[in-house]
Order: sequence, then C-alpha cells, then structure tokens
Amino acid sequence: MKKLFLVALMAVFSSVAAIAQTTWHSDKAHSKLAFTVTHLGISDVSGLFKNFDATVTTSKADFSDGVFNLTADINSIDTEVEQRDNHLKSPDFFDAAQFGTLSFKSTSIKPNGKNKYVISGDLTMHGVTKPVSMNLLYRGSVVNQMSKANTAGFQLTGTLKRSDFNIGPKFPAPMISDEVSIKADGEFIAK
Repeated sequence: MKKLFLVALMAVFSSVAAIAQTTWHSDKAHSKLAFTVTHLGISDVSGLFKNFDATVTTSKADFSDGVFNLTADINSIDTEVEQRDNHLKSPDFFDAAQFGTLSFKSTSIKPNGKNKYVISGDLTMHGVTKPVSMNLLYRGSVVNQMSKANTAGFQLTGTLKRSDFNIGPKFPAPMISDEVSIKADGEFIAK
C-alpha cells in the first residue's frame, strides 16, 4: 500500500512539474519597441518607445501557449527630433498627459510555420482598446554565457492603423500614413 501511495504521489508531482508555468521578463538592454510611418508619401520616419516592460508566461518550451503582456510609457517616445517627440505627446496625437501608457495583452497564439505564430490580443492606446493580430517569430532559447540566465528571443512585426485609435485625426494619410509598421525585438529572461 505504501508503494502504491508513493507512486501516486510521484505521479502528481510529475504532472505538476510538467505544467509549471514560467514567466519570462524582457531584458531592457537587448529589447526594442519601434514603429515607422510614411511622411508625405515619400519617406519613412521611425521612432521607438524607450521605456517599456514585457513579459511572457508559458508552460511549453516552444512558447506555443505563451501569454504576452506589454506596457509602454508614451512619454518615452523618441524619433530623434525633440520638437516632433513633443508634438507626438501632445493632444494632436497620443495626448500623453491624459493617456500616459499603451498596453497589449495577448488573447491567442496560433502556429504559422516553424517557430512562427500569429499573435492576437487587445491593444490599448489613446484610451481606445482594439483587437490586433501580428506576426511573432520565436528565434530560439539559449543560456546567456555572461549572466547564466535562460534567455529567449522573439521578433514581432505587423501593421496597425492610427485612425483605429483616434491618433492624429487632424493629419490625413497623404501627410502621415494611417498605417503604422511595428517591429519589436526582444530578449526575455526566465525568472
């Protein structure tokens, strides 16, 4: 009877370990959240958010059940032109004084090829929440030789429409494209 109890107990612990979730946190020194718009239909202007936090929680080694969360500080927007950055923070665009953060929480992740996924979720910007879908590439996991930490890499790409979030309605698409290209690269460390 003791052996049967021990076997059952070991089975329970094994199944709990198998479904244990791990939360991975973005490594700020090796992560970037960037965007690009087209200006006057003839040139691209890029920028980034310098301050953001992202996590992914998963119980699978390939992250196919991952839940991604991201928040970014609107006041950290940087296009390398201070006057433009200040205008983007103004009520004409993001209105950072009223809507100081943007956030994303994934609702699903679906395979789309080897180590490729379509990630969907709710994006909140400028007080508006909308569902969005983007492409996610899982670039692999390694043990960082410097920190000895388990580290995973991802790249997120896609487009969204600023008009869906009522950002910059006074500036028509011929002046600033309605479509905004998103590219985020990130290293995540298991905690």
